[in-house]
Amino acid sequence: MTQRVELATVLDRLAVDEVVTDYAVAVDDGDWAAYRALFAPDGRADYRSAGGVEGSGDEIARWLASTMELFPMRQHLIVNRRVRFGRLERDVGDEAQVQADYVNPMRFPGDGTAPDFVCGGRYTFSLVRADAGWRVHRVTVHEKWRRTPQRGPGAPGGS
Repeated sequence: MTQRVELATVLDRLAVDEVVTDYAVAVDDGDWAAYRALFAPDGRADYRSAGGVEGSGDEIARWLASTMELFPMRQHLIVNRRVRFGRLERDVGDEAQVQADYVNPMRFPGDGTAPDFVCGGRYTFSLVRADAGWRVHRVTVHEKWRRTPQRGPGAPGGS
């Protein structure tokens, strides 16, 4: 690999990483216009493993907007990012695959005494290079675990 290709790869890795970070920040901040802008025109998201839906970036933005009303505080922590680029004639290609683990604490509304809802798992992103930069072609949530409030006798918040 030449220095020029190596530099291009580093710049692409930074740009792809920024898309993943922008994805989490858009959801956490409820910035649905920014969320939609991250997707390629044919981009899709799949939240079914977390009890959600699958659809276009617009459809998922609408679903998330209504679902996330339950949690006024949310903060995605996305770590262990593994990035792999498609190759095109021994050069860096126009596709990237990202695997990234997440932990997502969220707080229910109220006086702060309600327990948190926390989940974790892995995102898989398929990104494509577009004129406007890297865009999400597909993102799939693979929820592996969740901790929900325990209600009932003897449980915090229970009777």
